[in-house]
Amino acid sequence: MRKIAILGSTGSIGTQTLDVVRANKDIEIASLAAGSNVELLEKQIREFHPKMVSVWNEDKALELKERIKDLDVEVHKGMEGLISAATIDSAELVVLAVVGMVGIRPAIAAINAHKDIALANKETLVTAGHIIMPLADEKNVRILPVDSEHSAIFQSLNGENKEQAEKLILTASGGPFRGMTREQMKDVSVEDALNHPNWSMGKKITIDSATMVNKGLEIIEAKWLFDMDIRDIQVIVQPQSLIHSMVEFLDGGIIAQLGTPDMRLPIQYALYYPDRKFLDGDRVDFGKIGKITFEIPDMDNFRGLYLARQAGITGGSMPTVMNAANEKAVALFLSGKIKFLEITDIMEQCMENHKVLNNPSLEDILRTERETYDYIDYLLKGR
Repeated sequence: MRKIAILGSTGSIGTQTLDVVRANKDIEIASLAAGSNVELLEKQIREFHPKMVSVWNEDKALELKERIKDLDVEVHKGMEGLISAATIDSAELVVLAVVGMVGIRPAIAAINAHKDIALANKETLVTAGHIIMPLADEKNVRILPVDSEHSAIFQSLNGENKEQAEKLILTASGGPFRGMTREQMKDVSVEDALNHPNWSMGKKITIDSATMVNKGLEIIEAKWLFDMDIRDIQVIVQPQSLIHSMVEFLDGGIIAQLGTPDMRLPIQYALYYPDRKFLDGDRVDFGKIGKITFEIPDMDNFRGLYLARQAGITGGSMPTVMNAANEKAVALFLSGKIKFLEITDIMEQCMENHKVLNNPSLEDILRTERETYDYIDYLLKGR
């Protein structure tokens, strides 16, 4: 049986990964890591019997230890725990599904431990792609994309000469506010922003979809995953979320991957690559669809996409500033401390304030993240 580690097991991707494991019964869970949801983590431990678990929150780690004292399971905590879960000897593959830049260090540790990575954490490549991808090549480790768009590109390139790909086309649903102006979005609520029309995702990525920052992050991630110039990566809005992304080749031919919006498909593809296995669920019925439509993304009203793309073009430490500013601003919006449009306003202010570092080290990246958070505190002081 194949053995895997899941970092972020209680989140949207983590729970759906366990759905895939549960359905197939030929994968063993070596380790699990979660943030603070010890109630769900305990249930996962009792069902899947990992040898090691980790909880980010120290108090919650102690609570979990008490909850499962009848089991022979190691309980770790914090960043050291994440790294331990990512590097456990028995795991062949690590599903990296934590949210945010916290994923960088366990990703590097897993690669150094020669673990393949099923990547569902955009921020790792957005901020440290120049570190992660060369290291993966050096250690002969596979980075298998889990995001539906990057999985679609990965599938479309399968069997093709990647050097003959001329353009990557990332599709976007447009989110819950597609077609709205900034004036119409100025007072939208957290509940409005979390009401995605097609996909069931975690809160942070759902807000990123509403601002379209998510698609900007995906542009930068695609640059690193597929070694493409950002100027050769296009975004198109496809509201039905049936075409998950496309590749255009030198001869003008386009290969696309289609399917119902079900994250279990790209998760399962990454877990079993290069094989495919049966997956239950709805199938596309082209006779009932009627039409598939496309729109040019609105970068004026959804400025987050423009800012993220520009950060990727600038490179160096700028993607870290953009990403860190977005992470903190989204958290502030979810807690009711800022309005929706202020998310991208804060991103822009942080980017304008930053002096770019070329080829930043891991220490530079983490310092830039802290400095960006501090600058946001300064901007919002007194509010």
